[in-house]
Amino acid sequence: MTPPSATPAESATRERYAAAAAEPEAALCCPVDYDPQYLKAIPSEVIEKDYGCGDPSKFLQPGETVLDLGSGTGKICFIASQVVGPGGKVIGVDMTDDMLGVARRNAPVVAENIGHANVEFRKGRIQDLALDLEILDRELRKKPIADADSFLAADALAAELRVKHPLVATDSIDVVVSNCVLNLVETHLKRQLFEEIFRVLKKGGRAVISDIVSDEEIPPHLQDDPHLWSGCISGAYTEEGFLKAFEEAGFHGIEILKRDDDPWQTVEGIEFRSVTIQAWKGKQGPCFERNQAVIYKGPFKRVLDDDGHALERGKRHAVCDKTFHLYRRPPYRDHFAFVEPLAGIPAEDAKPFDCSRPRERHPKETKGHDYNATTEAARCRTGGDGSSCC
Repeated sequence: MTPPSATPAESATRERYAAAAAEPEAALCCPVDYDPQYLKAIPSEVIEKDYGCGDPSKFLQPGETVLDLGSGTGKICFIASQVVGPGGKVIGVDMTDDMLGVARRNAPVVAENIGHANVEFRKGRIQDLALDLEILDRELRKKPIADADSFLAADALAAELRVKHPLVATDSIDVVVSNCVLNLVETHLKRQLFEEIFRVLKKGGRAVISDIVSDEEIPPHLQDDPHLWSGCISGAYTEEGFLKAFEEAGFHGIEILKRDDDPWQTVEGIEFRSVTIQAWKGKQGPCFERNQAVIYKGPFKRVLDDDGHALERGKRHAVCDKTFHLYRRPPYRDHFAFVEPLAGIPAEDAKPFDCSRPRERHPKETKGHDYNATTEAARCRTGGDGSSCC
């Protein structure tokens, strides 16, 4: 059953992918090299009828809880289930019944082949991850939409389901992945889509998204073509716009993991190519002063982080406790040296830190202003060749 708020582009996408679940359509995907060791356990029906432009599963870790947006026939989910192992969990979300049917009937086969069952498939729209469409379907069969009053009642029911029975709970996912589906969501709903990805991720979680981007703005007449939209063309972000969407949703540490040199398609001189982006959740929160400092090690002379901190190579930069610990995690940790205070400030005694202005941290702030130690150099040892460390 089509949701009451389905748009023309969404309906065109649903119909095209329903057909592609029955008969493979080459135009819906571009060539991707998946790890053959994971494909061995997956039935050919899944592989032949699954569409994508990248492989976000190669960036997963054992034990993680993974959400795959627009999971289709389940190929990425079934690969991910092997990567995360029996200690992990994989949830696929798709709005197309035909795709879900292929994925669900093959899930037991894959589970038997790999020796564990950790994948489930749920029906929903990726821009509305709180609404369980299967529950909504069941309720609408009991009370079909026949007039304006029943339409408003259905809308109220959907709002209630989002709160009481969310499809995907807030702060419940380690990694959100998707493979060439974000550009299928209509432009006016894309901000909501990124907000939903951010909502379901745990603090410290990340998104790993493969999608098609354009090197130029897409003109209106191409955006208005439903066939091009369902073919991952009309709804593509520009390369810069895709990164900005993550930034505006509150992500940090945004990086391009993979970018195809050659375009997948060229339409009216505009190049469309696959990229894979990784972005992290967790920079939100108050700033407190605990006398910590970080030293940017290079290789660039000066960098700017997602909070506007300007960091010059080799200098001791004063940072708040939140930023200090943020830099100690991926993707930053290999680029910094970390300076802890000689006498730590207990969290309960920490005062607010002003992050609005950059400043350097004098060494005496971390050592203590009354620090006045003198040490002797360690005794040198003479090597067998007569060389010395001094």
